[in-house]
Amino acid sequence: MQVLLVEDEVMVARALSEALRKSGLAVDLAQDGEEAWYLAGTGQYAAIVLDIGLPRVDGLTVMKRLRNEGVSTPILILSARGSWPERVAGINAGADDYLPKPFETEELLARVHGLIRRSSGVTATRLGAAGLEIDPASATVTVNGDSVDLTQMEYRLLFHLASNAGKVIPAAELAESLYSHNHERDTNAIEVLVGRLRRKIGKDYIQTRRGFGYAFKGQAQS
Repeated sequence: MQVLLVEDEVMVARALSEALRKSGLAVDLAQDGEEAWYLAGTGQYAAIVLDIGLPRVDGLTVMKRLRNEGVSTPILILSARGSWPERVAGINAGADDYLPKPFETEELLARVHGLIRRSSGVTATRLGAAGLEIDPASATVTVNGDSVDLTQMEYRLLFHLASNAGKVIPAAELAESLYSHNHERDTNAIEVLVGRLRRKIGKDYIQTRRGFGYAFKGQAQS
């Protein structure tokens, strides 16, 4: 799944981007409000992490514009201004969650994954199927209790499919969700990833619907 991170502080943006990727998410980065508004309005994101204090256009204005344009992507706003009235202003402007600075990276990851689960209709904290379990909090996968070593891309693909269990997802949509906007999105790479995943987790969890896409045969765990 793909998220948009909007943060103008270079070191913070770099650290958060890396943490989000390690948790199984593809990340696009915007460093000012104008770029954020453009990317959020034209891309397909599972969630947006939006800093309030941005150059060119502030975060609250970006959020109001997006909501007025009908963009319903879940938004987690970040702000050094943590007073109650400012939190209320953020929620009223269209935010789904609010995290004041400073914060622990683990809390941000938990909140982002929570937003994604709720927006996709999944409220469980773990995903999987008979014998297979995915823990988004630690980005780990086990099969029959044994840990499975997946690459970041393999994990992202499995997580996206499991989050939409039972739904047939076209390869083009999977590529859109897995890769950032400046990365070449090759649907042939999805077929290769699916093949590698099946060799690691077993062939029965991911179903191929020729001409339509792929579907995960499983459900939320708990």
